[in-house]
Amino acid sequence: MKAWIALALYLACHAAGAQELLVSEAEMQASLASGNLPMARSMPAPGAPRIELAAPDIRQSIASPTRILLRFAATAPATIRPESLRVLYGSLRLDITGRLLAGARVTAEGIEVAEAALPRGQHRLTLLLEDSIGRAASQSFSFTVE
Repeated sequence: MKAWIALALYLACHAAGAQELLVSEAEMQASLASGNLPMARSMPAPGAPRIELAAPDIRQSIASPTRILLRFAATAPATIRPESLRVLYGSLRLDITGRLLAGARVTAEGIEVAEAALPRGQHRLTLLLEDSIGRAASQSFSFTVE
């Protein structure tokens, strides 16, 4: 049922010409309400790709919309497979890859989103990425939007 609410909010914002949100208010609330679901933890494979957040500075609250700049790095002789990028939202791990890519430029060096809009509140994004040898990386970022 919450998916229908999220879809309705998404369509309402889109039809009204409002700036498209990466996640709706309903999706954010559902993720927060679920608490921190258990997540498998493992050590990355030696030489796995690295994902680094260059912007924004999430040590403090950020404004919306905000610029997101991520850098990817591979260990030679592997290269980054940009098409393997997956972006998951919150504790429910909602796949928002398509939403993010709609307003982003993705290369083997990284991803840049000029204006990512998120509702006010606490957020967590998890990025998954693979290299040409099949080694996988996972990196999560938690932040607050004012």
